[in-house]
Amino acid sequence: MDRLAAMETFICVVESGSFTAASRRLNLGQPAVSKTVAQLEERLGVRLLIRSTRGLTPTEAGEEYYQRSKRAMDDINEAEVAARGSGSGLTGRLRICAPVTFARLHILPHLGAFLARNPDLYIDVVLDDRHIDLVSEGIDVALRLGDLRDSSLIARRLATCRLLILGTPDYFARAGEPRIPEDLVAHQAVVYTQRGGGGSKWVFSRHGEERIIHGRGRVRASAAEGIRTLVLSGLGLAMASEWMFAPELAAGLVVPVLNDWHLPTMDLWAVFPTGRMASAKARAFVAYLAEVVQGASSPLANPLYSQQE
Repeated sequence: MDRLAAMETFICVVESGSFTAASRRLNLGQPAVSKTVAQLEERLGVRLLIRSTRGLTPTEAGEEYYQRSKRAMDDINEAEVAARGSGSGLTGRLRICAPVTFARLHILPHLGAFLARNPDLYIDVVLDDRHIDLVSEGIDVALRLGDLRDSSLIARRLATCRLLILGTPDYFARAGEPRIPEDLVAHQAVVYTQRGGGGSKWVFSRHGEERIIHGRGRVRASAAEGIRTLVLSGLGLAMASEWMFAPELAAGLVVPVLNDWHLPTMDLWAVFPTGRMASAKARAFVAYLAEVVQGASSPLANPLYSQQE
């Protein structure tokens, strides 16, 4: 039994979710894939997969074996890339995680160019506004917004932008435009409840003066897509990052208010799983994203944003 081939087959089965899908990816017959996994289970003396009508699910032992095997294969692939020389493209599969709206507006449109540079690379994009566990989900690099509360994380700050109080022109025509932070208590606030979203506590500062306002409204949402829809429908105003409403700010579909007051800034971070070195694929993707942040044609390349190491 070829241990390396069996390991690759098992990884493919877990990531594909079925023997049939894995056989297509591996260009092997389904019986051969199933037999390889069965032989692997027999050699290890443990059950790795639970088979049901809904597909395949790794057991606890299978999940552990998958994670360690994935790291081992990444190391092997990186060794091969290094041996071929830095001029060669990246190979294998890269799993990235990013907030839904930020990825849709600022990441996904730029993946084509990165894939063109690396024709043998495959990318899984996990879209989630939550801070998921990178190790258990097999994530190579995650993009996160806001403060990193876990100081043990391996992270690189890529950019910073402002938070704004914004709404549609129609909303402000109906409700009036706030002139000072205290005016906000009379407005309908759409509150972003996700971690890092700002919540309902809004801290304003100007010339050394600080004022804390608690946004009041009838609607709260845990995803940025919900905040966007609610604000663009004219339901109320929100505290949001420039990144969240970049196209609408540029088109004048939403407008910022209280511009002589300052809110805290928001950082964009690239976060790597703890306990192991970041893969070459992850490092290359983050380096590419740093190029995007600085690129003249990027929505992130705006005088309001600053790129940082």
